[in-house]
Amino acid sequence: MEVDGVLLTILGVSAGILILTGWVEQVYKGYKTKSMKDISKFLMIFIAAGSTLWLVYGSIVSDVFIIGTNIAGLILMIIVSAMKRRYQNVVNV
Repeated sequence: MEVDGVLLTILGVSAGILILTGWVEQVYKGYKTKSMKDISKFLMIFIAAGSTLWLVYGSIVSDVFIIGTNIAGLILMIIVSAMKRRYQNVVNV
């Protein structure tokens, strides 16, 4: 099955937007509530490892959508991890 280049671009951009939207929402919610207690450290470790492997794969196959999405995802995970660490001792009233 031959896939049109425009369709492939739309598919890649859409996938990236969908994946990253969840992280942006988590950052926003954490900032508003000053709580990240429900975020598992193991979740962050496994997703970071998976994103790193996808980044390596994307680099090998020279796929800008995979590379861009996973760089952005890793940046958002770093932000979420930093927020988790910062807010872990904050007591919400």
